[in-house]
Amino acid sequence: MLDKQTVYKKQIQKHLYFGGELSCSDLSDLTEKSIPLTSKIINELIDEGSVIESGFANSTGGRRPQMYSLKSDVMYIVAVSMDQLVTRVAILDMQNNFAFPIENFELTLANNPKSLYQLLDLLKNYIQKSGIAKNKIVGIGIGMPGFVDIKKSINNTYLKPARGNVVSELESELGVPVFIDNDSSLVALAELKFGKARNRKNSMVINIGWGVGLGMILNGELFRGNNGFAGEFSHIPIFTNNKICGCGKSGCLETETSLLVIIDKAIKGIKEGKSTSLKDISMDHPEAAAHSIIEAALHGDSFSIDLITEVGYNIGRGVAILIHILNPELIVLSGRGSLAGRLWRAPIQQAINKLCIPKIAEDTTIEISQMNYQAEIIGTACLVMDQIDKRKFLLTHEKSLIS
Repeated sequence: MLDKQTVYKKQIQKHLYFGGELSCSDLSDLTEKSIPLTSKIINELIDEGSVIESGFANSTGGRRPQMYSLKSDVMYIVAVSMDQLVTRVAILDMQNNFAFPIENFELTLANNPKSLYQLLDLLKNYIQKSGIAKNKIVGIGIGMPGFVDIKKSINNTYLKPARGNVVSELESELGVPVFIDNDSSLVALAELKFGKARNRKNSMVINIGWGVGLGMILNGELFRGNNGFAGEFSHIPIFTNNKICGCGKSGCLETETSLLVIIDKAIKGIKEGKSTSLKDISMDHPEAAAHSIIEAALHGDSFSIDLITEVGYNIGRGVAILIHILNPELIVLSGRGSLAGRLWRAPIQQAINKLCIPKIAEDTTIEISQMNYQAEIIGTACLVMDQIDKRKFLLTHEKSLIS
């Protein structure tokens, strides 16, 4: 039976995870509980070894308040970042440090009826290899592409289970709470909690990868839409190129903007004899190919820069639509492709300058994520920690401690 004190302890742990260092007064305000009760619970958490005193706040006059933080090794999160081709797994502590190194696994999602069970096997092996006890793992967060319905715990595009849903299949075998969400939503969640969108009200986070995803932060909260499908930026029908998109429609933004488009154009350019330092680019190894093109561009390869510039301008065409509809204060470029950094900014800004009404766009800024390729990993950890004071989480975690 869950008691109010257990729930309140989890609330304090959650706020310390996201806040880093907080005072008793801060925690009282965030949880809307009295300072005496908050102080009592903090002291209990200190005695239990999950919270530590981390010094005093900077002086603003008067007595400096004691600050508190989570002990980094009190619990761990298994963070899973999936795309259509590669699955990355890490274990993070309560300070978002890697407690066990990231591993990459080739796992194709499309037309692969065994994908969910392949994911299950690799998670079992990875957790076992880490040596971290199951009762120290607070949960598993999984970011994945496709139409993810977080209410039903299903992915309408990939990872189809033989029975039940994605979450129930994984939880029954792994014995810890599991949470899933769309990859681009989690990239945005990471930026909201720890990145460029922190303390911003209205931001659009562009996830540049094998597609071009979108996470929308409206009024300071992640906006998922009616069924959790909001943000399908890749599938805005913007081009008349007769190119068939992976969704089955033609002319989607994705057909002229993804990293796969850049790789394809690089391969064709090399065959046509374009002057470039690029060699051995192949669709058989897209991750290595994308890395090579971005590295070449950052080192001044004109051909690679032109490829990114062209795709950046097309992304900007889509961003111009977002600006006219949502009037965001910030556009964050995140995800795998954001490793190209400043090379994206000029062509995207050029498209905005050309296509947007100046008054609407004048206060919208473009920032490059500092999380880059790690954004989704951090976002999956955020997904878990955002749920630790919820009934579903507490009941599942309670069972895992008993088993």
